[in-house]
Formats: sequence, C-alpha cells, structure tokens
Amino acid sequence: MNILAAGVTDVGQQREHNEDSFAILPEFDLYIVADGMGGHRAGDVASKMATHSMASFFAATQREDATWPFHFDPHLSAEENRLIASIRVANKRIYECSARHREVHGMGTTVVGAVLNKARSRLYVAHVGDSRCYRVRDGAITQLTRDHSLLNDYLLVMPDLSPEQREELPKNVITRALGMQDSVVVDLMPETPKPGDFYLLCSDGLSGMIDDDTILASIVAAQGDPRAAAVDLVAKANANGGEDNITVVVFTVAA
Repeated sequence: MNILAAGVTDVGQQREHNEDSFAILPEFDLYIVADGMGGHRAGDVASKMATHSMASFFAATQREDATWPFHFDPHLSAEENRLIASIRVANKRIYECSARHREVHGMGTTVVGAVLNKARSRLYVAHVGDSRCYRVRDGAITQLTRDHSLLNDYLLVMPDLSPEQREELPKNVITRALGMQDSVVVDLMPETPKPGDFYLLCSDGLSGMIDDDTILASIVAAQGDPRAAAVDLVAKANANGGEDNITVVVFTVAA
C-alpha cells in the first residue's frame, strides 16, 4: 500500500497573512493541516507549532524505549496513541507559549491529522476544531470529521432546529482548538482505506468557500494526481471569494 500526496497553502483573496500550516511526512505516513488563529503572527506561530510538535513527537517515539508524556491507552493501537498524544503535546506547547509570551497571548489553532498503518491497512484520522477530513471513494464524497463548532453543538442538543433557527447561529465559532486550555479532547476516527481512495485534509478556508460536490468534482477530474487536485481546489476557493487562508493536503492510496 503506497501513498501519493501533495499539499498547497494560499493566503486567499482577502487576507494579508497566511496563518495556516501543513505537513506531509512520508517517513511516518503522517499528514497534517493546521489553521491558526489569534491575529497577525500569533496564528502563524500556533499552526507551525502544531505541525512541528506533532512531527517531533512522531520522530521521538519511533524507538520502543521512548518516554511518553501521556498515558498509553491499551485499547488503541500504537499509531492511534501516537497520533492522539502528538496533538496533546502540541496543545500543551502552544498553551504554555501563549501564557509566557504576551505577543502571542491567546493564540490557538485547529488541526486535523491522518496516519497510515500500512501493515494493518488502517488509516487513523484525528482532529480538533473545524479543519476537516474528507474521503472520496467510488465517485462519492464523505466528510469523516465533525466540526467542533457552536452550530454543531446546538444541533447535538436540538437536532430539530428549523432552517431559520440555524441561520441565526454564527457559522464560524469553534468550540474546541489547540492552545485554549492546558488539555484538549481529541476526536479519533479509524478508517480502512481501499486502493483508489482519495483523502483530503483542509482548513475551513476551503470548506467554507466551496461545497462538497465541487470538492468531489475537482478530485475526480484530477484523474489520480493529488497535486492537480490540490491546485484546482485552492483555485476554486479563491475564485469563489477566497475569504480566508486556504490549505489542502490531498493523498491517494495506491495498490
């Protein structure tokens, strides 16, 4: 099972500074998108800290005798534990940096990450916030993550909200992010990828600008080329307004 991957990040049409970051780490079969917040520089710092901290944690825990800063959950695989712990480490570092340095006080970032276990043919997706993971399989698109947003929290409690009531709720308020508290709850989704599957990790600068059908059309039109898909997705988001920074990582599973 081989992975072909590509990533693109763009400042968009209405921002002066890019606060998004991404990482493609084939040595760990790890893919990450982070969407920083907190204003000029602070969001940039937070998103880069997230990707760098996660990558560093994966590197440090490759050895079996590595020391883990958090409890190892015996009910989860090593890759699942590693992915969750890497995000928790990133959260703690961002939170502590924010508390120590006034110039980045209050910074935070969303994050979505995916790691592949080739031996078990399993993909694990973890996220905090509203950065998303989609799967494209057999001509259909599925959103694998659930946004940690005020709107979704309301819908969990009151699923019968009318369209009018939903419209009254703010769309861009997230309820979970790295750096907000000294600990964070990470959502984890296991996946069994199939040859030909495409996975998309993205910031809300993409998902807020184009709908799922447009995302699907771009990936299908790319004919197996992750870079072509990533470039086209960013171009479409910009053409539709580009109101935020746009970051995508696209990877496909080859036999």
